[in-house]
Amino acid sequence: MSDGRLGAVARLFAAAQGRGLALGLLLAVLTVLAGIGLLGLAGWFITATALAGAQVATALVFDVFMPSAGIRLLALGRTLSRYGERLATHDATLGVLAALRERLFRAWSGPHAARLLQLRPARLLLRLTADIDALETLYLRLLVPAAATFGAALAAGVVVGMQDAVLGMGLFAWLLAVGWGSAWLLARRAARPAAQRGAAVETLRARTADLVAGRVELAMAGRLQAQCRAIAASDARIAANDARLQRLEGRALFAHGAAAALTLAGVLLGAAWLAEQDRIGAPVAALMLLVALAAPEPLGALRRGALDAGRALLAARRLGPALRECDAPSGCAAEAGPSAADAGAVRLHDVRCVRDGEARAAFAVTRLAIEPGERVALVGASGAGKSTLLALIAGELAPQAGRIQAPAAAWLTQRIDLFQDSLRDNLRLADPDATDAQLDTALAAAGLAGDVRALPQGLDTLLGEGGQGLSGGQARRLALARLLLQRRPLWLLDECTEALDARTARDVLARLDAESRAGGRTLLIATHLRREAMLADRLLRVEHGRIASDLRRGEPGFDALLTGLRAD
Repeated sequence: MSDGRLGAVARLFAAAQGRGLALGLLLAVLTVLAGIGLLGLAGWFITATALAGAQVATALVFDVFMPSAGIRLLALGRTLSRYGERLATHDATLGVLAALRERLFRAWSGPHAARLLQLRPARLLLRLTADIDALETLYLRLLVPAAATFGAALAAGVVVGMQDAVLGMGLFAWLLAVGWGSAWLLARRAARPAAQRGAAVETLRARTADLVAGRVELAMAGRLQAQCRAIAASDARIAANDARLQRLEGRALFAHGAAAALTLAGVLLGAAWLAEQDRIGAPVAALMLLVALAAPEPLGALRRGALDAGRALLAARRLGPALRECDAPSGCAAEAGPSAADAGAVRLHDVRCVRDGEARAAFAVTRLAIEPGERVALVGASGAGKSTLLALIAGELAPQAGRIQAPAAAWLTQRIDLFQDSLRDNLRLADPDATDAQLDTALAAAGLAGDVRALPQGLDTLLGEGGQGLSGGQARRLALARLLLQRRPLWLLDECTEALDARTARDVLARLDAESRAGGRTLLIATHLRREAMLADRLLRVEHGRIASDLRRGEPGFDALLTGLRAD
């Protein structure tokens, strides 16, 4: 982890819940100390009481109140510290995980985010859920048990060391070596199968989601059985890695049991040697033995954490780059993008954008200025760079060179993203605070108010997955209503009526035209359709990622370029 990815996660842990994490560690150590003290004091007390009762003289003077009070205090203290430790550690961990999700969501809301989400939705969702959850292992199952192991080793070493310094230091070193050393060795051996299991789970989820969402397409292509076999193969890999991890856990369990037995035997021999030299009595010997019996208790939790360490480190490697972006002086990627400009104005200066894996620029422009209230159409063949320019202005793509100034834009694309939710909540994605009256106004402006009123549940009507329940025209009008609710000075329209019939398309365009003029908005339209370009007073012909011509209405060539576009 020399690349700092784990460091980025650790810094976020400390920054988000540093005090809570430290309090949890302290309470975990106190819980272990109270448990060891309770068992040791109880063993000493029982043995001392039995010996004192053998003689009347010692029985009369033996103080039973102080040790019994100490036992009650330790029992209550252990219960309270255990409860507090659970509260502190889990509250701090949940706080850290919430901060992690917020940080990652901010980082993934910047340039390229939408494209990555469309290309790899299952992967990004897994990063935000399973990978984040896996990071709790670093604290709850590794750091906390490691601190408890250190506390237990130190307590046992001090108790035995009060009787013999060499035995105490030896016991401390032995317990620490067994606890930390075995965890380190187990984590190294389990890292590969744990990471492979995590990758296989991701693949299984993605393939299963593809099967459910694309079962019709897979069946038509004759790939349904192949997809099922691929899912079975992923499941088999998970089972194989589970078996490897279970074998490692079984060996570690045996090793820890053997280590605990050796610890107890070693302390028994040491106590016998000290008793033979009349340096300790039977009660102290019982105290030493019971302390040695309780000291290996944290090893079980540390063993389980070591098994999961590989999965947690895999998650840290995956999430580290996004967290490092947020730790950089420039902040999260969500803060990157076009700088603010005058209301509705767009300015591009020496902009160059190159897609990953390509040498040729996807778009390059020396200078482009669009004034507030202008209506501009980008025309050209598919793949010429129209959508790339819109993405640059919207901040979805980050240029490799140059400067972009643009206001916040509302973007209406050919693809409409609707969710399995009510009509009201689908609309409120554009304005969470919008009232029902504002929603009705937007629907009326989009020409959908009558259709919504005709539904039995009106705005509470639930849509299916992907907006099922609406026709293509209704879905487009709903997207238009959502656009109107955003009230932004710049509208970006990308093939916004491509999939509509001519009548519906003309109605949608007429409403766009009326609303944009009423609001004085700037329009930037990417199209190869004449009906959409007719909204514009300026045509920019885009070829091979460059602006080949810039024509305004009334100039020579404007009408010819407009006439050359595809008709309805």
